[in-house]
Amino acid sequence: MNSGLAFSWPTRVYWEDTDAGGVVYHAQYLAFLERARTEWMRAQGYGQELLRLDHDLVFAVRAMQIDFLRPARLDDALQVGVSLRECRRASAVFAQDVRRGDEVLLTATVRVAALDAAGFRPRPIPQPLLDGLKALEGR
Repeated sequence: MNSGLAFSWPTRVYWEDTDAGGVVYHAQYLAFLERARTEWMRAQGYGQELLRLDHDLVFAVRAMQIDFLRPARLDDALQVGVSLRECRRASAVFAQDVRRGDEVLLTATVRVAALDAAGFRPRPIPQPLLDGLKALEGR
């Protein structure tokens, strides 16, 4: 079953993701969320290496709000959802979730900041890229 959000990336829970009881470590969800955002960007034609090389741009997480609703467990097949909620001149906000079938395990709001790749200083998103991202808001 797909996520309720616009884009969904499948993953499975492996032993390395869990504690001795087979429950996913809370910090491991951050990796799941990051990978799904990366795959969302790639699916839109904006792979991270392309952004770095062609636009001198990287995105870094600035803030997160996470609600842990239910635990994921060893061998669970998960869907990690992504939707671009808002894109501003130098930042973007994503809505994300993690699901096991129809069951929502986690919801998150993630704000990323645009940085220059060389010095990791804040910078505006180049206009053609900004226009492309703004067209994806809410989808």
